[in-house]
Amino acid sequence: MTESVRLAKRLIELLACSRREAELYIAGGWVTVDGQVVEEPQFMVSGQHVELHPDASCTPVEPATLLFNQPSATDTDTAHPQFCANTRSADDNSGIYLLKQHFFKLAPCLPLERNAGGLRVFTQDWRITRKLHDDAATLEQEYIVEVAGDLSADGLKLLNHGLKFNGKPLPPVKVSWQNETRLRFALKGVIPGQIAHACQAVGLQVLNMKRIRIGRVAMSKLQTGQWRYLMPHERF
Repeated sequence: MTESVRLAKRLIELLACSRREAELYIAGGWVTVDGQVVEEPQFMVSGQHVELHPDASCTPVEPATLLFNQPSATDTDTAHPQFCANTRSADDNSGIYLLKQHFFKLAPCLPLERNAGGLRVFTQDWRITRKLHDDAATLEQEYIVEVAGDLSADGLKLLNHGLKFNGKPLPPVKVSWQNETRLRFALKGVIPGQIAHACQAVGLQVLNMKRIRIGRVAMSKLQTGQWRYLMPHERF
């Protein structure tokens, strides 16, 4: 009977490579055990067939950033999605090979408005975390807001500029009708509760809110409950 050993050790024996190289090959999804990709260097193997992909590269895996379409809920920012292959969008055109380690230590960035759904960002990349934190006051976010009620005579004008929140004047906002029941808000430095307060101040009740864009990154065709990778060319 063949003695069980760690996959990394078996790969070292097969390739005469270093331990670091073996671990990078495995973490990068380049190694199969009996035809199945295994990403854990500590995975135990005995007599199974271990193979390295011919295009394998022993370079460290780049940190991942995931975009998620959060269903509308009452406590959206405490809900951490259970990312998996089954909920990845079929329209993901990033070309990024899905790895289990892409789902580890994901930091949520730029919270949604209260009771809103829509675009959320989760990242392993400290540069994106820092940018979305540091630029939160200047990065434009776009929300589609479904409303009911009768808009006051100067309501649309006030929504754009002239309202107060928590006793302080709100900065100018770009608000327009998307259709008869939905308003489009494009605003910066969103204060939690700001949109619902603004709507209430002009006679409208918010029925639903969805964020569809952060800076230059739009949710596009991403379906509710699904996620995709941030594409290499996309910048917030």
